[in-house]
Amino acid sequence: MKAILCVVMIGLCCTLALGQAQYKVLWSFLGTPNDGFEPVSGLVFDGSGNLYGTASRGGSGILPYGIVFELSPKADSTWTETVLYNFCSVTACLDGAVPMAGLVFDSKGNLYGTTYAGGANDCENGFFGCGTVFELSPPSLPGGNWTEAVLYDFCSDGIEGGCKDGAEPTSQLTVRDGKLYGTTTTGGAGGFVNGCCLGGTVFELSPGNNAWIYALLYNFCADGHDYVCPDGSAPQAGVTFDDIGNLYGTTKAGGSLHGLGNGTVYKLSPGADGWTETLLSSHMLDQDGGPLGEVAVDKLDNIYGTFSSGGATFCGGVFRLSQKGNPPKTFSFDGNDGQGPSAGVLLESKTAKIYGTTSAGGTAQEGTVFGIMASGTESVLYNFCSQPGCVDGEAPMGDLITDANGNLYGTASFGGSSGNGVVFEITP
Repeated sequence: MKAILCVVMIGLCCTLALGQAQYKVLWSFLGTPNDGFEPVSGLVFDGSGNLYGTASRGGSGILPYGIVFELSPKADSTWTETVLYNFCSVTACLDGAVPMAGLVFDSKGNLYGTTYAGGANDCENGFFGCGTVFELSPPSLPGGNWTEAVLYDFCSDGIEGGCKDGAEPTSQLTVRDGKLYGTTTTGGAGGFVNGCCLGGTVFELSPGNNAWIYALLYNFCADGHDYVCPDGSAPQAGVTFDDIGNLYGTTKAGGSLHGLGNGTVYKLSPGADGWTETLLSSHMLDQDGGPLGEVAVDKLDNIYGTFSSGGATFCGGVFRLSQKGNPPKTFSFDGNDGQGPSAGVLLESKTAKIYGTTSAGGTAQEGTVFGIMASGTESVLYNFCSQPGCVDGEAPMGDLITDANGNLYGTASFGGSSGNGVVFEITP
């Protein structure tokens, strides 16, 4: 059981209401060798109602370094799992290893994702390789095998022992106009400072005649020195587009002129001379532990996201940033309603309600699912580890998604019947 490390305070800016929600475990991961374990990312639906995702460990590869799975609903309301791919199925994990991000579909039904490790180039991450971008193509005939292809191996452009093109991606990709966009947590021209792994990149992959073409959109810490990265450093999350083609994201560190910094919220705008960064915020956090999740953008160009610590009670919280001059608004967790969010928020456009998860805190200190109304009223929809043995899961770290009926779906990294994590459904 985790201890509450944050300060419990009375009189938060938002009120708390008890949530009434139905919770159901759709799948408990079994672990190596027939299944994965430790899912740390979100899910994606196909058009038939099947769920797809990754588990960062497990599987039947040469080394148990993760899987891609599919969950399909059955007539009796249970779900069945199919392992679509086992990473590290080839020598030296050339096919990728340790997927820490969720998946995205293209219009043809192909799945795309990233792996933190694996690939053709050496890295100092304790695994094989500096990470990959991969594609999984569905079988031509029902019941066949999905086919994996590595689209890009990071650290293909080394510089003075670093990786000019980036390394160690943990972010989910974004698909737009047939191109893939994402981030790497380290590398880039600013990613080798005093022998350390600062920096990170934003990149684009475009389909070419014979291979995908890599383009570097931005180097974090490009103007840094020592461990100071005023423009941000170490992005853990991917990027989000607005309607006119600007990119938004977060960095875990950086944003300070005098030290390592507590992270940033940034905007990248395309222009004739490349992409230009604008810092939207770099001062919301009161202690180490910056924003880790993706941001959401509403129709008024407000930016929503989470910060993993700091805030009024040092437990982390949720923010809304306005690009029209309005002051930012934040909600701070107090430990009882959650602590340490590591994912972004799901913005429900009809009601302007936002949903999310915290990786710790709650009644059992193992995380929560929360909702915040436009009025500022917060509801705790579920406290993880509410059931004996934590068979309902613990420590959710991935983003939530929703279906047409408003049900929420996500993963918890641990717990379940085998202690290897779960996929869950919540009906608010």
